[in-house]
Amino acid sequence: MNTAATETRSVIVERDIPHAPEKIWRALTQPHLIAEWLMKNDFAAVEGHDFKLTADWGSVDCRVLSIEPNRSLSYTWAAYGLESIVTWTLTPKGAGTHLRMEQSGFKPDQQQAFQGAQYGWQTFFGNLEQVLARAD
Repeated sequence: MNTAATETRSVIVERDIPHAPEKIWRALTQPHLIAEWLMKNDFAAVEGHDFKLTADWGSVDCRVLSIEPNRSLSYTWAAYGLESIVTWTLTPKGAGTHLRMEQSGFKPDQQQAFQGAQYGWQTFFGNLEQVLARAD
């Protein structure tokens, strides 16, 4: 049996952030804050909610899969033939939080999308840290 056709890859970004999980959670779930670090959106922290992330280059169709306030958030991320899942995990660490983002579901022939996501999430994380530094 050939498993190569069904194998998928993930982009994973992990950072230790000097803010409480509750503060990071707000930045991950409040639409006006999401717009500052990721994209314009109509997000709602409700399981099963369909939402759209919109940028100059197009949009991403998403659906909230699971929510555990201040701990984890998972949603689908579909754009340009990519069917993936983004999962955020927040783990308290000292006075701050270990934040982990995994975007899973990249097929072997989606190298460009995979590389784009690797680059994109680094940028988004940088933006997120700036939003956290000034949000209260």
